[in-house]
Amino acid sequence: MRRFAFLIALLLGLTACVGKPALSEDEGTDLVPATPFGSPRPYKTATLAHTPTLIPLLTEIVLPTPTPITYTVVAGDTLSGIAARFDVRLDDLIASNPGISANAMPVGTILRIPLGGNTSGEPTPTPVPLAILQARCWPTAEGGGWCFALVQNDYAETIENLSVQFTLLGGSGQEIGSQVAFGLLNILPAGKVMPVAAFFPAPIPADAAPRAQILTAIRLRTDDTRYLPISLQNTLVRVDWAGRTAQVTGQAMPLMLDGQVNTLWILGVAYDAQGNVVGLRRWESATPVAGGVSLPFDFTVSSLGSPIDRVDLLVEARP
Repeated sequence: MRRFAFLIALLLGLTACVGKPALSEDEGTDLVPATPFGSPRPYKTATLAHTPTLIPLLTEIVLPTPTPITYTVVAGDTLSGIAARFDVRLDDLIASNPGISANAMPVGTILRIPLGGNTSGEPTPTPVPLAILQARCWPTAEGGGWCFALVQNDYAETIENLSVQFTLLGGSGQEIGSQVAFGLLNILPAGKVMPVAAFFPAPIPADAAPRAQILTAIRLRTDDTRYLPISLQNTLVRVDWAGRTAQVTGQAMPLMLDGQVNTLWILGVAYDAQGNVVGLRRWESATPVAGGVSLPFDFTVSSLGSPIDRVDLLVEARP
């Protein structure tokens, strides 16, 4: 009888230890909570079905401190063409890059593109008007919150240098906080979606709501050679029994015949059953990859909110 009572007490103790895992902020680009282990359920990755949540456009927004972006010169570039592409004056572009000669500008030269508000007198490139499908926040155990804005590229061109202004509003409309967040990849391919994430520290009121607006988004020229074609093959996602983590495996293969990929990033985006973004993880290759050679990848994405239903992948490759 004593042994039976001891077993019952032990089972009750174990049950009390299994609940919603405490969330923690991990280093780097991975947003990782503490999660239990369990039997995974595998499935092949599928095309994301969107359930758009329209976000009202902001009529007023506090712009961040002017932050320049950069551009790497490719074959055929001219200073006047670069100025026209970024909608800045040629004189301002030259002034922001002293020592650069318009007649001798080697491929690979990194140019500073001046940005800023009207009060500074610097030009501000007009961002491509991308759609924001959703914006919501998930609270952390410490009282802060991770906010995600899901951005869609409906254009035929790849978009580069994506950034979003997050503004957190209280129940009566007062501003609680504001910050700028950047995409975890430099590019957003045509027809794809990518979330941008921002963390707001505690305390955050329970009735707080996020608003998001595109700050920078630039069309990539079709002849731009700074990004290389790459294919993801045999991708498999295994979600744990509670939906808290998903293990992603597969192979990445550069599609060019010669040369190699020196920078390879794979972004895993976790969604719940309602299509809400619940987690992100960027995997980075530690070694170069030659054209036509497969490189295996294996990483874990964790949920900051509701259980994971699926994981979508985006990839970026640079020479």
